[in-house]
Formats: sequence, C-alpha cells, structure tokens
Amino acid sequence: MLRSRLLILGAAALWSTAGAGIKLCGLSGVQIAGGRSLLAGLFLLAVLPEARRRPTPRMALGAVGYAATVILFALANKLGTAANAIFIQDTAPLWVLLLSPFLLSERAGRGELLSIPVYAIGLSLFFLDELSPGQLAGNLVALASGGAFALCIVGLRRAGEEAPATLVLGNLLAALLMLPLWGTGPAPRPLDLALLAYLGVFQLGLAYLCFGRGIQQVPALEASLLVLLEPVLNPVWTFLLAGERPGPWALAGGTVVLAATAWRTLAPALSRRTGPAAPG
Repeated sequence: MLRSRLLILGAAALWSTAGAGIKLCGLSGVQIAGGRSLLAGLFLLAVLPEARRRPTPRMALGAVGYAATVILFALANKLGTAANAIFIQDTAPLWVLLLSPFLLSERAGRGELLSIPVYAIGLSLFFLDELSPGQLAGNLVALASGGAFALCIVGLRRAGEEAPATLVLGNLLAALLMLPLWGTGPAPRPLDLALLAYLGVFQLGLAYLCFGRGIQQVPALEASLLVLLEPVLNPVWTFLLAGERPGPWALAGGTVVLAATAWRTLAPALSRRTGPAAPG
C-alpha cells in the first residue's frame, strides 16, 4: 500500500511541474500542446499493452475531453499565470456535478450541491487581481480547460477498461490537431526540445503511468486527496524556477477551490461514518 501511495504522490509531483516547464519553454502554447501530447501518447502506447486497442465509440467523449484539456491548459499557461491555470482548471468538479446527471445519470447529493456556490466564490476571486488583457484571456482559457477536464473525467469513467486506450487516443488527437500549426511558432532551441521531451515523457506520460499503477491499490477517496499535492506544488515550482508570483486574490481563490475539492471528497465518507449504526 505504501508503494501505491508513493506512486500517486509521484504522479501528482510530476503533474505539478507543468507550469514551470511550460513557462521556461520558449515554444508557443500550440507547439507545446502538440509536441508533448505526441510524446506522451507514444510513451503510453509503448509501455501499456492494455492501451493498444482500436478506437471505439465509447472512447470518444474521454478522448475529445482529454485532448481539449491538454491543449487549453498549455495555452492558459502561456497567456496567464501558472497558478491561475491550475487552480481554475481544478474547478472541474463543479462542472462534473453539473454534467453527471445528463451524461452518467448520477444525481448529486446535498453536500455536493452545497459545494457549487463555494466553487463559484473561489472562481470569482481569480478575476479580482489586476489583470492585463492577456491574463484575462488566460483565465478564460483555463476556465474552458476546467470544463474540458470535466468532460475528460466523465468520459474516462464511461470508457471503463478502455480508459488507457482513451488516454492514448486523446494525446494523439491533440497532436494531430496542433502539430500542423508548429510552423506558426518560434524556432525551437535545444533547451526547448529538452523541456518538450520532459513534458511529454515524464510530466504527462510517466505521471499517468504512476497514477494508473497506484490507483489499483489505493481507495479513490484517498487518491483524490493525495493528488491535491499537484495544485499546491505547481505555483511553488513556477515561482522557484520561472520567478512567477501569483496575485493575492488568485491565492485566495485557489485556497477556496482546494478546500471545496477536499471537502467534497471527504464529506461522503464522513457522513457514512457519523450516520446511525445499522440494527444488529
């Protein structure tokens, strides 16, 4: 069990380096989105035999949602701050709550419904900092990334055992859409190519491999809390390596979003523990 927990923490730590890697890379958001997705897809295809499946209609929603997520997240990091990009994307549970009744026939409980205004308050705080036009656009793209991530989550749940193949398909779809636009960005330096290789193979590919292995032994509730390490570390790495400091309202909004996510994750388990004992 300890090894599985460490694998999930390792995945979250790798995911958290996205902001710093994208900021340090001189390539455009379009180039990064296409290049890292191609490398991640090929990596997962090589190391996961269960991912080598033919595409099926059940993979479509998850693959499209995943492709949109990685594309929009790369663009949001280039347009705005890395902290805003990851914290706003982490409003995905809000959109999952709204989409689940229609796409999964799953109704939200009272506690989940109460979390909606909390997410809304946290989200609104990101727009109280002094924003340049680019930062405002970055926040809006990050918001779209959160919606796409929600579609990805719902789609992967619907995909079931085809989820690994869905991830590969999503990465290759993102590459197919973005790589034809490679020539619109700057010429890559050796450092840019090295960072792109890291982002594709390690930050995306290896992270999902670690998470997929770890989640087999760790309960979903605990895993959901362990991966909250990602949005905590993301702005730290970006500040230390790229010198980018998030605004005070963004930090406040991120704190509210993280608290809402943790509460929504813990609330069902706590209610079961404190509920009335079953008759003997």
